Amino acid sequence: MRVELSLVCVALMCVFKQTNSCLIISEVNCDNPKLDTQEFVELFYEGTNPTSLDGYTLVFYNGKVDSAYRVIDLSGHHTDQQGFFVVGSSKLTPRPAISLPPNSVQNGPDAIALYGPNWVPVGEGELVSGVGLLDAVVYTSRRSVDGADGLASVLTPGSVPYVEDEAALEGDESIQRCWQSENLWTFYTGPPTPAWVNHCPPPTPAGVWINEVDLSGPDRRGNVELSVGMATGSYSLVLYDVTTDLISTSVEFIAKEPGIFAVPVNTASLSVPQSAALALYKGPASDFPKDGPLSHEQPIDAFVYGDSAHMPSDNLTETLIPGRKAFILTDSFLTAGLHASRCGVAEWTRDPGLLVARPRSPGKPNDCIWFQSCPLNMTSFTESGRIQPPIHSDVDFLLNEINTDSPGGAEDEEFIELWHPSGFRMSLDFIWLVMINGQTGRVYYELELNGYYTDDDGYFLIGSSKVGPDIRISSNTIQNGPDAIVLYRSKSPPSDEGPNTPRNGLLDAVVYCTRGSDKKVSELTEVLTPGQLPLLEDINALPADETLSRCGTERLNLNAFRVTSPTPRKQNNCPPKPTIPSQGLIINEWGKTSGVNQSQESLFVELTGPPSTPLNGLVLVFFGEDATELNVPIAGSTGSDGLYLVANDSRADQGLPALGHLGAVLLCFEPSGSGFCGSDSRHLDWLVFSDDPKLQRLLQHNMTRFVYTLFSGDSLSRCASDGPVFWIASQPTPRLPNRCPSPAFSSSTDLCLQPENNNWQSGSGNCTQEEFAGLLEQLCNCGISSLHVKGVKVSCKAGRLYSQGSVLAVSDQQRGRITEILNHNKLSCSAEQGRQVHGGTVHTHTHTLMLCYALMEVQGIFWRPADYLSMHLSEQAETPLEL
Repeated sequence: MRVELSLVCVALMCVFKQTNSCLIISEVNCDNPKLDTQEFVELFYEGTNPTSLDGYTLVFYNGKVDSAYRVIDLSGHHTDQQGFFVVGSSKLTPRPAISLPPNSVQNGPDAIALYGPNWVPVGEGELVSGVGLLDAVVYTSRRSVDGADGLASVLTPGSVPYVEDEAALEGDESIQRCWQSENLWTFYTGPPTPAWVNHCPPPTPAGVWINEVDLSGPDRRGNVELSVGMATGSYSLVLYDVTTDLISTSVEFIAKEPGIFAVPVNTASLSVPQSAALALYKGPASDFPKDGPLSHEQPIDAFVYGDSAHMPSDNLTETLIPGRKAFILTDSFLTAGLHASRCGVAEWTRDPGLLVARPRSPGKPNDCIWFQSCPLNMTSFTESGRIQPPIHSDVDFLLNEINTDSPGGAEDEEFIELWHPSGFRMSLDFIWLVMINGQTGRVYYELELNGYYTDDDGYFLIGSSKVGPDIRISSNTIQNGPDAIVLYRSKSPPSDEGPNTPRNGLLDAVVYCTRGSDKKVSELTEVLTPGQLPLLEDINALPADETLSRCGTERLNLNAFRVTSPTPRKQNNCPPKPTIPSQGLIINEWGKTSGVNQSQESLFVELTGPPSTPLNGLVLVFFGEDATELNVPIAGSTGSDGLYLVANDSRADQGLPALGHLGAVLLCFEPSGSGFCGSDSRHLDWLVFSDDPKLQRLLQHNMTRFVYTLFSGDSLSRCASDGPVFWIASQPTPRLPNRCPSPAFSSSTDLCLQPENNNWQSGSGNCTQEEFAGLLEQLCNCGISSLHVKGVKVSCKAGRLYSQGSVLAVSDQQRGRITEILNHNKLSCSAEQGRQVHGGTVHTHTHTLMLCYALMEVQGIFWRPADYLSMHLSEQAETPLEL
């Protein structure tokens, strides 16, 4: 069925659900034009009136000093026949029950509090107290927005002071209490109504919402009245059967302009007429066929109802109205049917608590009454002894702990924990929790938290029923990754921003992935956490379950998270403050490796240290050629083999972002655990690939030798000797022993070298193994270092260099290249030069070589000893340098 919307807009009044009787502060006028002769405080009592006010006290507080400036005992007075009681200026009309001189109520930042019979009296000049408190309004003006924080932290914890705007209306205005939903209240600015019903504004949702439900017609037919704001297009109203959670029927309609529209609904096919669910979706009815499954698309609005014996399933309730309660039918349903009207002034939707049982008003403003509920904060507060922080500050809600993948197929222990850094009860009004699919970049779940509060320690839990959350969501709702969970502060759904990942109002975000899936979330990280790697929730990290837990307060900083055991509603199980390992952790290998499918090469860094060494506090810093820095915090510990691999590869212990041309890599220890290598950090080890003086200054060390490229190998492997530590070019060996020069791959040498300029003299300083290795590397270009020739004897006599021994290699390929160079016929000495004294003994050389500078010049080879591939990292083997 398709029908069109073309009716005019209507306004809603306030309504309140029947609860226990109570006395509240319902209206305050603290600032009148000119001489302040119309000030008042209005109380309202819901119950039998008139009623005695014996034992009740009003206390007026000054926000600048947080102390009482006026105390009024209400004993001996009564409410009027309508339940109102007014304290105010003597010239006020109607005349107040207790008269005050003009200008008696201060303009703010201030507060007015109502105390019950059992309270500890507060005298004038005494400090604010929460003992015996029944109700309070804390207010301020635009000229002093932050001044009432201290009063609010005691009288209305979790709520900000109300700003009374003296320029909001022409003439005078007052602060008026209005009902939102369930037992939630708020304040609005409106024209003063002393001793009369408050003038509460209607809600103004931007889209389409359920305005009235009337299912009392004959043959179980009825109507659902929809109110349309600024929305157009095709919508579907879907009726679910609660016994099967399947679609019973769906009706399509077209919205063209603002107005009210009645959609016919037939409930005859329901198995249980006392219980059902209505959901409003964007899209045609063909998307919601009869007997179709419960849609996991988030509805625009929903109304779920049942009686005490027939309640909707948890799955239906958690999917359609997460965190809200179903509408409870009265005993008269079977005879009178269901008719409920939206009367709460809250702007949020998907909340049956906004509707109350009222007479029908088809096509007209709902027939709502003003007051039948008590405010949420009407309770007795006790002194906790804690000093509460100001509410107005730079802190806001954070994502604190996330469990996206609990053990077993049921996924019934997933949760998301929010936290306010104040550590106190805080209002979650205008906070949205959004879940985004990393493969499509689209929002797949959006949750409005208006009307909720954190607990007294600042925690708020959203999750599966097994973890006892504040808002329950269906099991397996949170996707395992690659995905993102994002927190926004917004007056409208963040998804309304468009198809791309929302940015407006962004408070915090966690982008996470499983092993091997991090490449699919690059667009999410670019928008939400630019320059950072997605978090890896490794299901094998701990023996039981694990979560991503915040261990730092920096918002939008993924480095603040660690993998820990779950601690819902408790302090996160963060590792202790990192301490520098007792034994050295060093860089073991650096190079390029292919992925599992061999389709793409990427860089890797391998660390080594004692087995099972915690790595908390370690940071790898990558320096670009222009000295730009990328900090990558290291988490976890070395394996049983002492190795730890950082790479953009599913085999790695930790991911590595895509890197351009590098100038250096530094292993740093940061004791604060901030994830950034700073001035107080300790440099443990480094590799430098550039002679840029900027890098030398950044590393605070005068590096004398540099590695320019990876030469013919794809990896630089750390190799130890009896003296210095060398870096050897070889094939990559991530998670395997390094390929270092070995006697297993050796070539014999017995050489005579005689440059024409007779520059080789015993004791001249250039007759060394290092110089011999340099000469071989000039010819070989295969990664020869002094470690390769550590077993070769080198001596000089009469302008000639003699070498005898074995040249080591790292592989058969390198040995073959060395042998080829040593046996090159063009470099053989003449027979007359073949007999030379070597070490005091006459030798006959089977293979000899004379290498002249002239020959090197002809071949275009210029010897620069400092350029060969052997960079010293420390003065002692296996010991990192101290900078």
